[in-house]
Amino acid sequence: MRLGPIWPVTLECGDLVLRPIRYRDRKEWTQVRTRNSDWLAPWEASNPDPRGGLPDYRQMVRSLNSQAAQSTALPFVITERVPGLRTPPIVGQLTVSSIVWGSAMMATLGYWVDQSRAGRGIAPTAVALVTDHCFQALGLHRMEINIRPENGPSLRVVEKLGFRDEGYRPRYLHINGAWADHRSFALTSEEVPDGLLTRWLASRTS
Repeated sequence: MRLGPIWPVTLECGDLVLRPIRYRDRKEWTQVRTRNSDWLAPWEASNPDPRGGLPDYRQMVRSLNSQAAQSTALPFVITERVPGLRTPPIVGQLTVSSIVWGSAMMATLGYWVDQSRAGRGIAPTAVALVTDHCFQALGLHRMEINIRPENGPSLRVVEKLGFRDEGYRPRYLHINGAWADHRSFALTSEEVPDGLLTRWLASRTS
């Protein structure tokens, strides 16, 4: 079992930088999400309680920071260096959640990427980078990703990375106002002894 704090951490691969989400990211994060509202709406988590709602930005960050402090989550924003800009702009978000230690040593990963940056390898590179960190630095054994069957772009990410399709989970999560089926994908550390990122980058040049 991992001893000591696991957060904060920043991960980098080329121009891609994954760093902790911050309260002061609210304006930029909101602009990116608003610009991508139609792109992301079909896959958005929703509250099954008709009287309830989703947390606002500050509540979300507070909750994620609390989970990180308890070593049960790694809440990243995905940023990308751009020539001429001092601060890499936000191009997405990736959260490792439901980290379980002890005999399980597993976690679940979720992500989204700005539509204008989709198809350029950002999502698979970010997923590979974080999965390697979880396996190699934190000692986790299993990473799981659950995706709506209709979500073609996300399905292509796990297929490119070689995550195993473990089948359907009927009505698994409440998404965009209804209980939605998901497909479950997973990878264990033994399947990528040399690292997932190394395998992914090699596949892009072959």
